[in-house]
Amino acid sequence: MYRVWSFLTEYSSLLIIGAITALIWANINVDSYHHFVEFVIWDHAPIGHYHDGHRTLTVHYLVNDVLMALFFAIAAKEVWEAVILKNGSLRGKKAATPLFATLGGMLGPITVYLGLATLFGSTTFDAVANGWAIPTATDIAFSYLVGRIVFGAGHPAVRFLLLLAIADDAAGLIILAIFYPSGELALEWLLLSLAAALAVFFVANWLPRYLDRGQQDRPNSTWMRTKLGFWPYALAGCFSWYGFMASGLHPSLGLLPIVPTIPHADRAFGIFAAAEKYLTDLLNQIEHALKTPVEIVLFFFGLLNAGVEFSAIGDATWLVLAGLLVGKPVGILIMGWIAARPLGLGIPEGMRIIDLVVIGCVAAIGFTVSLFFAAAAFDAGPTQDAAKMGALFSFAAAIIAIVAGRIFKVQKQET
Repeated sequence: MYRVWSFLTEYSSLLIIGAITALIWANINVDSYHHFVEFVIWDHAPIGHYHDGHRTLTVHYLVNDVLMALFFAIAAKEVWEAVILKNGSLRGKKAATPLFATLGGMLGPITVYLGLATLFGSTTFDAVANGWAIPTATDIAFSYLVGRIVFGAGHPAVRFLLLLAIADDAAGLIILAIFYPSGELALEWLLLSLAAALAVFFVANWLPRYLDRGQQDRPNSTWMRTKLGFWPYALAGCFSWYGFMASGLHPSLGLLPIVPTIPHADRAFGIFAAAEKYLTDLLNQIEHALKTPVEIVLFFFGLLNAGVEFSAIGDATWLVLAGLLVGKPVGILIMGWIAARPLGLGIPEGMRIIDLVVIGCVAAIGFTVSLFFAAAAFDAGPTQDAAKMGALFSFAAAIIAIVAGRIFKVQKQET
């Protein structure tokens, strides 16, 4: 349990403080809050929002589009290791049912969100339709914590939930890249990102290992690691980020092509595994070095994105909540059952089919990524504010999950 609390302290405590501060500030003086959020750091800048023939770098752009790239790089690192490494959680048959459940946990919220929006009428549908991805998100840290409270640390449902959340993050990155571009698409700029990734992999990763073949002391790899460290990858990351920005894709994903090029561990232990802190590969070293910066970034992310007046509650609020609180559990139950029973893929020993409902309730905590999707889906205004309120209210899923655990007689397993 210490590992979980440690993770939440490192990544989420300042995020919550920032979100609460934003809520209080916006409901006391909304004008000064929005003035802070849209404060212009540099007009006619080389990076920033593009309008009227030039770019403007604001505080909001700096955090959401530039600095949040570090957060998504860490998320991508966990997904990459889960897919590529020995014992990775997204490898093999053990991942099949959770991946089906992840699909249900995305299709269910989308169906509920768009279905209810249709019932609200064409005017409402047109206003909110672009926010369909907001309720697909799962906040991995808070969901994992609530999952351990409901099921106990040793219950197989907790590992199932964590795998589902990691897969959900991976799908979220794909959705953000494809469906929420930050401007007009000019995909030829992605060649710059690809070139940066290939160049740094060849020069800083493959070439030293090739030159070291047959030498146990690995002098070239050691020199590259001790003398240059992460700097070649940081430089490549800057080029890759710029390529994403210029391409029109969301620039917060700009570091993703660089993550697979960094030397990584031989096997995966898992995001909350205590053994991870002892890994000495460069990828894990970079992640550890980014913990404090990302913690600060998440504070400002909460501060700049959660400032919503309570009067902003509207149709989008209820649609996001319905998608999360109804669509998630139903979707995860249906697709998890299809995978486990008709398809014969099974579920982990010690889990029941009905546990999928409780897992779905836990996974309905959207928060961080839901807030990000809301900011990406809508322009600043009433609809965006209403959608953000739904993301904030998704914390109610924690209470619902605890109640559901009691109703469905979940047997907690602490070891």
